[in-house]
Amino acid sequence: MSQSTQLPNNSQLNEFTTLELAQALMERLSISPNDWHRLKSNRKVRASEQVAAALVFLLKEQPQEALARLEQATAWLDHSISAPPCPTHGQKNS
Repeated sequence: MSQSTQLPNNSQLNEFTTLELAQALMERLSISPNDWHRLKSNRKVRASEQVAAALVFLLKEQPQEALARLEQATAWLDHSISAPPCPTHGQKNS
């Protein structure tokens, strides 16, 4: 998750809809496949990606999906969930 210290000026942001901005944020905060094993248990990263997804669903008029993502984010932050083990670990190649 890289963070830019330089924000575009307001006129540049006005070129995008609120939904497009939320989708860009969700994409930025999503864990890439290359980073999955390193970040899958990082509570801040996991909560951030869930909150961004919730915002997208809310803007798409899907409040139940938004609520589910917010509950997941809360669960990451209050330590009530953990990342499951990778399904391919422990399997032997046949």
